[in-house]
Amino acid sequence: MKIVIDAGHGYQTPGKRSPDGMREYEFNRVVANYSKKMLEDYEEVEVFFTHSDDRDVPLKERTIRANQLNADIFVSIHANALGAGGWNNGNGIETFVYISKPSEACDVAKVIQNRLVDMTGRKNRGVKTADFQVLRDTKMSSILCECGFMTDRKEAALLKTDLYRKTCAEAIVIGLVDYYKLTLKTEKIVKGKWKVQVGAFTSKENADKLGIELIQKGYKVFIVYED
Repeated sequence: MKIVIDAGHGYQTPGKRSPDGMREYEFNRVVANYSKKMLEDYEEVEVFFTHSDDRDVPLKERTIRANQLNADIFVSIHANALGAGGWNNGNGIETFVYISKPSEACDVAKVIQNRLVDMTGRKNRGVKTADFQVLRDTKMSSILCECGFMTDRKEAALLKTDLYRKTCAEAIVIGLVDYYKLTLKTEKIVKGKWKVQVGAFTSKENADKLGIELIQKGYKVFIVYED
């Protein structure tokens, strides 16, 4: 499976920053890096980037690369903003799909949106549609995640923390794992490490609940189904 992770914008993109100076790309790229590292623990998964730390990659170039890769899913990572400048009370998480509401993209978006909201505890602004170029011009299922508002003081502070960035990445990855039924590489389970199991449940809801609690405390969690 080919997964494209796209950190939105770039260091030099005009205006894409919080009122106190955090560039949006600083958040986006870290979440992208964490997501790639986590996804590479799964069988038959290849992860590609369309962004660059060296330059602001044009949107057309990003979509062309994703299409040339013949990717299965395109996930663009962003931090949101409201208004023309300054702090305000817009807050929460939302995930976008293209205006035609492609069925698979909508389904993936719902899974990841729910994971992001559950694991961060932020307001659920829902799955929405938009005519964004990265959603319109990509040939595969494509979603765009807005992981919090840079223009809200509380969320801007969260967006700066490594724990929140890692939590967003884990939510995106777990959503992809759940939807596409990805399988953890065998060596990641048994080779060279001792694993500590906290619990085993017949109910996936209970397993998810404990997993979320552990992630919020800073632990790396994998939820695996066994017969």
